[in-house]
Amino acid sequence: MSEIGNKESAHTPPDSSSRGGQEERVYFKYSATLRIFGTIPDLDEITQRLGVTPSGADRKGHRGWGENLPPHKVDMWMYNAPVKKTEPLHVHIDTLWNTFRDRKEYLLHLKQDLTVDVFLGYQSNCDHAGVEVPYQSLEMFRELQIPFGLSIIVA
Repeated sequence: MSEIGNKESAHTPPDSSSRGGQEERVYFKYSATLRIFGTIPDLDEITQRLGVTPSGADRKGHRGWGENLPPHKVDMWMYNAPVKKTEPLHVHIDTLWNTFRDRKEYLLHLKQDLTVDVFLGYQSNCDHAGVEVPYQSLEMFRELQIPFGLSIIVA
């Protein structure tokens, strides 16, 4: 339930990471996104069957990330847990699973032809911290038979 090194009285990074002689306040941000991608004939059907409006959806060939970047190679439907980024990672995971737990069979069915995963994000300006996720919050990964992966950005 706690993030290692991420306490209310967060310690400041070493002087070498301060900017302009001022110490920077340590921050931690988290996210959890259910993603479904591949060749998706009907994005609206996924929306209807899952019962939530996607946070984003892209079509193969679309340049949603900008003209200078390559077009999307696959169709994608995604839903971000509606949680403040400063909430602990397990809150994001639990919120996402509570949203889709009753749609587990449909998500497993989709896995026959599409990729279903959960993209987890952890961002901080602290290079000496970690994340702890309670075992109860790992249920979604086991039930959907998907790996637990974490994208880590230290800036």
